[in-house]
Amino acid sequence: RGEIYDQRYRPIAINVPSQNLHLVASRIKDLPALKIFLDTYSGIKAIELDKLLEKHKFRNYEEILLTDNIPFEQALSISEQLNYFPELVIRTVTTRNYLYPNHFTGYIGRIDEKEYSRYRFEDYSLSSYIGKSGLERYYEVLLRGKDGREIIQVDAQGRSLNLFKTEGTITPQNGLSLLLTIDNDLQDYVNAQYPDQFKGAIVVIDVKTGGILSYVSRPNYDPNLFMQKITPEIWDSLNDASKPMMDRIIHAAYPPGSVFKPITGSLGLEKGVVDRNTLLAPCVGGMQVGNRFFRCWLHGGHGRSNIIDALKVSCDVYFYDLSLKLDLDEYNAFTNRNMLGVATGVDLPNERSGLFPNRNWYRTRFGKNVGIIGHKVNLSIGQGEVLTTPLQICAYYAAIANNGLWIQPHLLKQTIGRGRFTREQVSPLKKVKLPVSPENLKIIQEGLFAVCNLPGGTASNVRVPGATVYGKTGSAENFMGPLTHAWFTGYVVTDKPEIAVNVFFENAGGGGALAGPIAARIFNYYIGNYDIFTQPVPVPAQFRTEEDSPQPEAETDPPPGSVSQPESVERSIETSGTND
Repeated sequence: RGEIYDQRYRPIAINVPSQNLHLVASRIKDLPALKIFLDTYSGIKAIELDKLLEKHKFRNYEEILLTDNIPFEQALSISEQLNYFPELVIRTVTTRNYLYPNHFTGYIGRIDEKEYSRYRFEDYSLSSYIGKSGLERYYEVLLRGKDGREIIQVDAQGRSLNLFKTEGTITPQNGLSLLLTIDNDLQDYVNAQYPDQFKGAIVVIDVKTGGILSYVSRPNYDPNLFMQKITPEIWDSLNDASKPMMDRIIHAAYPPGSVFKPITGSLGLEKGVVDRNTLLAPCVGGMQVGNRFFRCWLHGGHGRSNIIDALKVSCDVYFYDLSLKLDLDEYNAFTNRNMLGVATGVDLPNERSGLFPNRNWYRTRFGKNVGIIGHKVNLSIGQGEVLTTPLQICAYYAAIANNGLWIQPHLLKQTIGRGRFTREQVSPLKKVKLPVSPENLKIIQEGLFAVCNLPGGTASNVRVPGATVYGKTGSAENFMGPLTHAWFTGYVVTDKPEIAVNVFFENAGGGGALAGPIAARIFNYYIGNYDIFTQPVPVPAQFRTEEDSPQPEAETDPPPGSVSQPESVERSIETSGTND
């Protein structure tokens, strides 16, 4: 099977020797003794052996895999007794060794009955291994090699008659190895900076290519656990409440909060509803819509803002007011054309698409007389029913950095081995021009610049000497707990746009205080500001222990004022996590 390497040919998943125990049923002389021996030396119970023999009753002359990846010492103990059990054979083959706990490689496992019935005519046997998740599954056709075959005709005593010779031999072929866009150094650094107390995700994308440089979902798990028999205790740990096997970058969708506001602002600019100087309703701590008062995160209010200032201070009222001037179905189509609420097509299986609802979606769920205005107000700040994945948000901001060109995020750079194919040759990358004019895109970029670089910006603590950071904080209310999700998404520019970073923490609090500083350290590491990225990570006040020295509080983007909402909106928030 092909191996997996980072962009500099450093290993991520490699092949290592494995001792496997096989059984040839036709050679069994003393079945009761065999059962006792297997139970003693390999933990295979008599009932398991009976089921295996029944399952393979028409394969009496083939080697049936009993157990794989046996510890070397155990294999030695078994081999000493093989004189008494000629039906047992120990084979040295290869198995996987995953060098880093992660989600993107996935893992391999023995083919199950459903998979075998589907792929039996594609050179798989009942003892074959197959990719179960991640890259191992997505690129199974590239990674797996072809087994060799030798056809031998024998007499009644099992002696070869040498009739076929070379005509009956099929030479085995190695699979292709994968060279990824991942940078192991950056991956290690991001993993080291991730606060252990938070569940969430960090993803780093090369703005110019769409290649994913770092891919971290927490909590993670060790794929090597699946290279041996899973005990009930291990299985329970993999399925506990923290869901370590869930890839939060693509398999979970969340309300994006304020990192969604550039979408609302871009649509207002494109429709001509506002320009860079338009002042909308004054923010007095909130805005009355019908019989509801939608609060802004700043209870004292921001006054009247234009779009750049509204992004800088993350004023909710500006976007509430703007949403009243937008048609929901146009809003839905525009969001999807910006590649939010739709799958990115990343080269990993089972990616979620997220959601941005249209008018028909609400009518189907709440009845034809459902009020739309309150929902639009909520959607305008990335709350309510809107759901995105961390990868979608990162790819969108990478497109903003890339002057409006969205490039499909991907992990494969090229294959290596007996055939070299680039990612474009394997499958052409999708490229989409954002539905925003260059003039309006520049206004959005100015707003993201103000967030990080001007006084009062909610991410003014995200600075990179020698480069310029653009970005947006977000603090998204959700049904998962009392604290908001913390977001920061942005990109760094030297003489050209470099990387886009998305930092997301579940139920952690303010994006500016929590996610922003981590993103700043990643930017500084990438640029090479050694004195900055090696400093200790600031610990927010609510998570400090007695051992933590006091740290200055970063400016934050507090939770939006969407508590007082129409009743139907409240119900939809409570169930939004189940919508796709």
